[in-house]
Amino acid sequence: MSHHLFLLSPSDTPLYTLTHYSTKPAPSTTSPLSSNLPNWSTSAFAGTLTALSGASSATHHSSGGGVRMGGGQDRHVIQMIANASLDMIEDVMRKENTMYLKGVDKFNEWTVSAFITPGNMKFVLLHEGKNDEGIRQFFMEVWELYVKVSVVVVVWRGAEAELQTMLNPFHTAHTMIRSSTFDGRVRASAKRHL
Repeated sequence: MSHHLFLLSPSDTPLYTLTHYSTKPAPSTTSPLSSNLPNWSTSAFAGTLTALSGASSATHHSSGGGVRMGGGQDRHVIQMIANASLDMIEDVMRKENTMYLKGVDKFNEWTVSAFITPGNMKFVLLHEGKNDEGIRQFFMEVWELYVKVSVVVVVWRGAEAELQTMLNPFHTAHTMIRSSTFDGRVRASAKRHL
């Protein structure tokens, strides 16, 4: 299964993206376009149905089983799905008074979940399958990491250097996140929860 995370500023500018391929086996699903058609009618058009559904035909094999991987063009489909879901996220955000919005939108095999911070940052996750508690914990950890988008400062105490992490006073809600530490910690959280 793959997961695609987008951190968006209050003005919906992308600040950080992550694609995570889980080692958990993907649930077997049929193409929604071919589900009502007899088997003999879909075999000749299997490539067309796959392309129309937004699914990828490439497969990444891991110890957990086969996992679909997006090609170069699929990245644009994923971005389109995330952008198209922003209106649904804002509608649900107005109706519900919660930070974690699970299953806000669905497009073929992709489910869109979101997390809205008090500063109106949007964390959008496209995922296959259902893992509500893991996704909620992942969003909470990413939020904590986002709050701590940090600068490492060296403090000298005598002859010894000490590294301290401080909240970054220069970070704004519209600044791209390019920290390798942030990226590594988000990836570790994704591996743990997704």
